[in-house]
Amino acid sequence: MKRKFQNTDVEIVKGDITLLNMDAIVNAANERLVLGAGVAGAIRQRGGPSIQYECDKIGGTFVGGAVITGGGDLLARNVIHAVGPRMGEGEEDSKLKDATFNSLKLADENSLKSIAFPAISTGIFGFPIKRAAEIMVSVVIEYIESGTGLSSITFCLYDQEAFSIFESKLRGWGQSA
Repeated sequence: MKRKFQNTDVEIVKGDITLLNMDAIVNAANERLVLGAGVAGAIRQRGGPSIQYECDKIGGTFVGGAVITGGGDLLARNVIHAVGPRMGEGEEDSKLKDATFNSLKLADENSLKSIAFPAISTGIFGFPIKRAAEIMVSVVIEYIESGTGLSSITFCLYDQEAFSIFESKLRGWGQSA
């Protein structure tokens, strides 16, 4: 499903984010930028060791922060590593907003035109998928409305449940409840 806001397409797709040909894909990272399991593990496996090497040189970032590396052997030219919150650590909603916003800002600062997000923090970090969809879609659309050079923002969800939740949120955006 795809909708246009200003001059930016926002799309929801189901699949493997590591197979997308974008300027950047977003890694649901941890603070130390260690590419472990989930999305990060898939990025490490498909992208090769250069991504982890660049992460090691950066050293880490704060919860809500984002940093950029090259894409290694991925089709995506860059990986933006966004650190989302773990459930129970406090202020989770604002930290997820920050991780999403800072990823978009970093893409613009690097003159990127396309970016793809997974459902940040919804795996091992335990963030509820419906809340993540509400926050992430809202931040993306508000960011677009404030002005961006991005022409394409994609949410790439791995399973049907997450896909359906994000699709419903985007479809209903701007409609009365």
